[in-house]
Amino acid sequence: MVFKKLLGSLGVGAPTVDTVLSGGAAVPGGSLTGQVHLKGGSADFTIEAVTLELVARVEAEHEEGETEGMAAFGRFTVSGGFVLTEGTELSIPFDIALPWETPVTELYGQDLGIVLGVRTELAVAGARDKGDLDRLAVAPLPAQEAVLEALGQLGFGFRSADLELGHIRGTGQQLPFYQEIELTPAPQYAHEVNEVELTFLAGPGGLEIVLEADRRGGLFSEGHDVLGRFTVGHDDYRGRDWAAEIDSWIRSLSAARSAYGTPSAYGGHHGHEGHFHGDGHAEGHRSGPGMGTVVAAGAAGLAVGVVGGMVAAEVVDEVGDFFEGDEEDEDGGEDA
Repeated sequence: MVFKKLLGSLGVGAPTVDTVLSGGAAVPGGSLTGQVHLKGGSADFTIEAVTLELVARVEAEHEEGETEGMAAFGRFTVSGGFVLTEGTELSIPFDIALPWETPVTELYGQDLGIVLGVRTELAVAGARDKGDLDRLAVAPLPAQEAVLEALGQLGFGFRSADLELGHIRGTGQQLPFYQEIELTPAPQYAHEVNEVELTFLAGPGGLEIVLEADRRGGLFSEGHDVLGRFTVGHDDYRGRDWAAEIDSWIRSLSAARSAYGTPSAYGGHHGHEGHFHGDGHAEGHRSGPGMGTVVAAGAAGLAVGVVGGMVAAEVVDEVGDFFEGDEEDEDGGEDA
């Protein structure tokens, strides 16, 4: 096992740490398990607290343009109040609950380009030092997967995904940022819609689905954004014709009038809010027995689009740069 350098502010001989997450991707609202491995330094140290912090790379829009940074979205103290004696090795198991709105980082094992991490922080001798930083993989919930499968079957393609700092008004959003999955329109909608942006806001009671369509302009009209919100229970995804429902939602959005003069529903976003009821069904639509969860081929099509829309190596490089850059800051003595 390779222990990573930690507690640089305590100088040579400080304890070291290596946090190992359990194998496989976690899911929003689910458990994240693993172990924090500590190794004592050249003297005894009193460990006041061992804390895990969830962090994400987010984008912020402002008047000068757009910037990227790191945002924390959860802190968990997993141990503390003990003496780590000289040279002693200790493993601390943990089992923490991820926030329900934790972003999805992969679809069928293929990277979406979203960067999440788990940072281990030790409080020693009254000082808190940032330490080990590990990448966190998160797969979609079954209801989220059903929606993505249906979009893939309808012919939507993956364009990009990012995390935007801000809040979506009128929703139950809890985190300081939200995830946007940008999709290219399926051929049957391309004459009306330039792009569709999808946001999932999960909670204990179910899933809120926010769709924003960038409508094309006409001969005598400008293009504009319209937005709809729909909800579904975590177990209600079974036995529903999701492709038909989402087709109805998209057609409702593409036919909607622009809400010019209405403030954006997104914090820092330039969309316009549409007027749709949020009971999980577009106006006048009822789901029938249908095909239930869409065949895997539809989801595979969207998953292939994930890689097709970006160069996998570039995603890996971006992730590496993010973590390496953060660790360089730590080595430079930045305090928590």
